[in-house]
Amino acid sequence: MRYIETIKSIILLLLVILSFTFTFSIWSSTPRYETIGQLPTVDISIAKKMTTREVIKPYKAVLNYDGNLRGTYESEQIDDIIEEMSDWQVSDIRLIDNDFSSTEQATIMRKNNQFILYFNGDVPLSVYSDVLKFENIDVPEITFNYMIVDWNPAGISMDIQFISKENEKRKGIVYNAKAKSFDSKSFHRKILKPGRNFGVYKEIDKTTNRFLAVPSTTLVTNEYTYYEKEISLTRFRDALFTDPNAVSLSQSGTSQEAYQDDHALMNVDKDKKVLSYVLPIAESRQYAQPSDLFRDSFNFINEHGGWTDDYRYIHMNPEKRYVKFQLYVQGLPVFGDTPDITEITEVWGNTQNYRYMRPYYTLDFPLQTNEKVLESGMDIISELKDSKIVNLDNVEDIQPGYYMKHDRERKIIIMEPSWFYLTNGTWVRYSPELLGGELIGLE
Repeated sequence: MRYIETIKSIILLLLVILSFTFTFSIWSSTPRYETIGQLPTVDISIAKKMTTREVIKPYKAVLNYDGNLRGTYESEQIDDIIEEMSDWQVSDIRLIDNDFSSTEQATIMRKNNQFILYFNGDVPLSVYSDVLKFENIDVPEITFNYMIVDWNPAGISMDIQFISKENEKRKGIVYNAKAKSFDSKSFHRKILKPGRNFGVYKEIDKTTNRFLAVPSTTLVTNEYTYYEKEISLTRFRDALFTDPNAVSLSQSGTSQEAYQDDHALMNVDKDKKVLSYVLPIAESRQYAQPSDLFRDSFNFINEHGGWTDDYRYIHMNPEKRYVKFQLYVQGLPVFGDTPDITEITEVWGNTQNYRYMRPYYTLDFPLQTNEKVLESGMDIISELKDSKIVNLDNVEDIQPGYYMKHDRERKIIIMEPSWFYLTNGTWVRYSPELLGGELIGLE
């Protein structure tokens, strides 16, 4: 018996040792796992991305050479001005007047040796710091509609005035800044010298409390015909919905479709080639800081490459939290019988997009081009003045552009050159047949 107990003890000891050995081997071993490759990134880019400089552009430039006015709507000529200004050092921004009247604005805009850049909408200055170089300063949270550059013929230093125009909601505001060009020859070569070859402009009635300068000669432009080209709606579905596989599609008639999941809805009008996306839980009614509102909206479209053609910033409403971008063709704005067919409108919510309305067609190479000659700006103003419908005192500006005609049967889009005039915040198409025009603009 004594030997049996000894054997049991030895066996138990061996089992304990074996248990410790096995446990240690588990703790210290490193299993070999198969290497898992990086999952492929889903590309939701619909078209292209754009820069701030490409989206926020002046639509018009007027230069004053000792009382002789020259001006342009040509996008390339205006781009050359902005390109030169982007190399300047801007400093010493300060408030000049926060009760700036339209009369005072007209007085400043009539000064000699300066040029004026006209912008659509209220441009946040801090956003435009992506274009201009501000030197060691905090850029104030302001917006502007006009940028006036006074140059010193004898030097290279300039004054820049950022003017927020007076309207029914607010008083005008003007800020002044100093600008320095380190190459005076470049400034003369790229701005002043080419500017003398711009079109001749004339001011309309210098006795009024507004400055209105328009072309005194006819404008040669083109009428374009494009094939109606659609962008696949599944690409917008994939870009806008969190889980495209959870989205259901329903139809209503032959021209209406709806994409929907548990959180969002995208309605589609297949006749007009427009869509409207809404995410109800993102809604916000708080006032939006203009610079944040622009950046959030701009970045949202960039994230999915939503710039399907040349679109430019035209309007902002911080109270209602929306931003608008308008289609441009050959550097000129495009209007339609309803704004939604030529504009991208984005309503920003609490931390994300709340509503997104836009066309889903795109313009390829024109199928046909026909030269057209538009009347001079002076002639248009004269005809508006003779009209019993339009009050010329309410006309803030005029510009050439395109009126879009959509032939759905032939599936073509025609861009017809026209004049448009700005009255009470709305761009209106000038039509001799309708004298008074067609309301097609924005508020």
